[in-house]
Amino acid sequence: MKFRSLKTKVLFWFGTATTIVLILFNVAIYHFLEENTKLSIQNTLYNKAVFINDNIKANKSVKELLEHKELESFDVAIIKEGKIIFKKGKIDFRQFLAFLKDKKSFFVFNQGEVLNGLYIFKITQPFDGAIFFLKRNINAEIDNDAQKVKEILMVLEPILLFMLIFMASKLIDKILKSIKNITQTANKIYVTDLAQEIPQPKYDDEIKDLVDSFNEMIKRLKSGVDVLEQFNSDVSHELKTPLTVIKGEIEITLNKLREPEYYQKSLQTIGNEANQIQVIVDNLLMLTKYTKVNIEQTFKSCSLDSLLLETINKYNNQLKDKNIKLHLKKFESVVMDANPLLIATIFSNLIDNAIKYSPNDKNIFISLYEKKQIYFIIEDEGIGIPKEQLSQVLNRFYRVEESRNKRIKGFGLGLSIVKNGVELHNANINIDSKENEGTKVEIIF
Repeated sequence: MKFRSLKTKVLFWFGTATTIVLILFNVAIYHFLEENTKLSIQNTLYNKAVFINDNIKANKSVKELLEHKELESFDVAIIKEGKIIFKKGKIDFRQFLAFLKDKKSFFVFNQGEVLNGLYIFKITQPFDGAIFFLKRNINAEIDNDAQKVKEILMVLEPILLFMLIFMASKLIDKILKSIKNITQTANKIYVTDLAQEIPQPKYDDEIKDLVDSFNEMIKRLKSGVDVLEQFNSDVSHELKTPLTVIKGEIEITLNKLREPEYYQKSLQTIGNEANQIQVIVDNLLMLTKYTKVNIEQTFKSCSLDSLLLETINKYNNQLKDKNIKLHLKKFESVVMDANPLLIATIFSNLIDNAIKYSPNDKNIFISLYEKKQIYFIIEDEGIGIPKEQLSQVLNRFYRVEESRNKRIKGFGLGLSIVKNGVELHNANINIDSKENEGTKVEIIF
């Protein structure tokens, strides 16, 4: 049987399981009543046997004793030295003499459709023997007790089943409320609208974990969509200029036949612009490759001092060309869990900026050390940044007064990459600069 509703499925299986439990409960109750009735009969027979034995010891007439009204409903036999000396009733007690060897004293057996109970009370006074007590049709007593219980259960069990299903239905509604909220919220979510969030349930349980996971998923989706939108915006913004140059160069070149030298110069221009596009795309991909969600999966133990030395070596030629001296002011061995590619990119961009924006014959000072926190500091004697523009230099594509550095190539992405890498490592960046004196960048991990 298939049901579309989860609530219907749960109630169906809950009702089925409850019914089975109630049936098993009835069986157990009947078995308990049966055993309890047998025990009651056994105790009754024991008491009757003790009564007869006491009277035999008192030398009372056995014949008169067996006719006592308290023994009317019982078949009785008195055994002396393995032989029946007195009996009452139509039962042939000789068939039970073999039971004397058994350690048990109470026996239940069927005779036709009737269930009988036999109790054997062994005696030593005034002679060696036993008293046999037979209670016929004990199943009538069992059935009588069971019928009373059955009548009670026939009334109570349907009411109990209905109440349990009703309570289960209310409980399921309460549990499914958050799931319905998830469904309703999911139906409202679109790529263009990721502002929805599922309300938190009252209790701290598995449903709350589900809601938290769903809300976190929405945040990750929103973060991913924001990254894609930013990437699209950045690409369309920054690639427009080189593509326009390439397109214009091609149109002018193909406008009429020209000398080979012109074509060569035109291709060089197109090649330069294509290289710029490649650099821009690589930088933008670096900005969008890692997020807070996936960055920690890439962390491993890194020797920052080794990464820094490797990065510095790549700039030896640039340093020589401008006769800039790079000093390791305070340099220690430092190890931390990090993304080595991003750390190397942070070092590379900051060193590259320090060289590019420093005049010839200047100095650059670098420090790397650990003092409760890890510090990376780079100071140059370059052109500096105007105070009013310090707050914007970390924004994408922002360049400080291009009129001041027309000959310095760049796209305004370097410090954005640095800022992104620093934030992904839960670090802080501080920039202090004075025009025509230099810039100091401090990163604290």
